[in-house]
Amino acid sequence: MPRYDLFHDTVRTALTKDGWTITHDPFLIEYKGFRLQADLGAAKVFAAEKEAQRIVVEVKVFGTPSFVSELQKSVGQYLMYRTFLKHTAPERELFLALPQSVFEDFFQQEAITEIVEEHQLHLLVFDPTTEEVIKWIK
Repeated sequence: MPRYDLFHDTVRTALTKDGWTITHDPFLIEYKGFRLQADLGAAKVFAAEKEAQRIVVEVKVFGTPSFVSELQKSVGQYLMYRTFLKHTAPERELFLALPQSVFEDFFQQEAITEIVEEHQLHLLVFDPTTEEVIKWIK
């Protein structure tokens, strides 16, 4: 059984409130002998287009004393997931879910925004108190 991040259920609730249907919990990624588990898979059907937008969400808390160490691990994990998804589920977009406080305290720093832009990280910022999605960043 996978170990869930502190805000796993919070992000799940936030996605549901935002109109998403959880399709996988966890989302299994298998590719060339590797077996990885992202936190959530979700889909949202747009009535006007009659097409579903599909995503995979990896929830991150950044709760360790070293933000830099946690960022290194998270970016590496994100890049690995995105590479494998390109081959196994290319219709899905990958998002890194962050609490609003982490986004505001760290991800607004110029060096971090350069990393996000350079590696084209997609972010989902959520409010852990209200269990709502605050913003999507692509």
